[in-house]
Amino acid sequence: MRLITLDDFIDTYFKIKQRGKQFFFSKFTLNREKRTKSAFNDSSFISSNFWSIPMVNERWNFLISGNKNKNYLDFLKDNFLKDKTELRLLSLGSGISNPEIELAKKSLIFKEIVCVDIATNLLKKAAKKASENNLTNITFIAKNINEFDFKENDFDIVFFKSSLHHFNNIDLLLSKQIKKTLKPNGFLIINEFVGATRYQFSRNQIKNINETIKLIPKKFRTRYKTSIHKNKYRGVGLFRMIMADPSECVDSSSIMPSIHKHYKVVLEKPYGGNLLMSALRDISHHFFNLDKEKKEVLEKVFLFEDNYLLSNSSDFVFGIYQNNS
Repeated sequence: MRLITLDDFIDTYFKIKQRGKQFFFSKFTLNREKRTKSAFNDSSFISSNFWSIPMVNERWNFLISGNKNKNYLDFLKDNFLKDKTELRLLSLGSGISNPEIELAKKSLIFKEIVCVDIATNLLKKAAKKASENNLTNITFIAKNINEFDFKENDFDIVFFKSSLHHFNNIDLLLSKQIKKTLKPNGFLIINEFVGATRYQFSRNQIKNINETIKLIPKKFRTRYKTSIHKNKYRGVGLFRMIMADPSECVDSSSIMPSIHKHYKVVLEKPYGGNLLMSALRDISHHFFNLDKEKKEVLEKVFLFEDNYLLSNSSDFVFGIYQNNS
């Protein structure tokens, strides 16, 4: 475990440059929920995120659906959900709820979708978008999960999209509340970071992240909104993780063992991210608009991660699991 690293100070500086002083000072509160909410303020969508790179999305699409032009949501609708009707879906930590809104458009499939999150600002945007699409089968609830009433046998599907890793006591959550509220033979569906808790990556993973960075030419390593180059990844300290967002990856390494313990695997598609997430962080903006050289750079780092994954479990997984109680 690393309490503090040099990257903590470096990343804090870049966060101020990219997201402003107001975001930085929002972390100086003893209230854990307020610090968590501040991590999802509106400015969080301005920064340069690796998951926004089109070629990264195409890579993930292919690893999940077998088609670079079909994302996990279309794959889910066209395959797993195509013959189902009148479903009730619960999404916990839904945020701005874009996937849930897309699913709600399939009104014959979904009788009701319930979205729960503590980020009121994001739910308001989601509700506005749902209203603009004339959707009446989707509901938004601003609540902490500890205040949500998990009724017995209430939902056909419980859905986590990049949110399960924000919950603590994963085994208790999945074995008690989620199993309770799922109908018999109901489904748990995830698209999640399932890697090291608090991003406390192994030395081997950090070594390979740095090898990935070396594959990227220096001219494509200037950090977002600066002229400073990214040359090395040193890992994240626990202190900064807790200060920045107490919920971030708080028990993420428990996700896959707990799911495999309490649910039956219907479909499981690992899609990497072990090296790309940290190597491309803050330099992703270079790869939004591609030329031949940039495309070749990404292909090199993709291949390097593929080789790494031959002997290491994936940090990101899309999966469908059945309640076996």
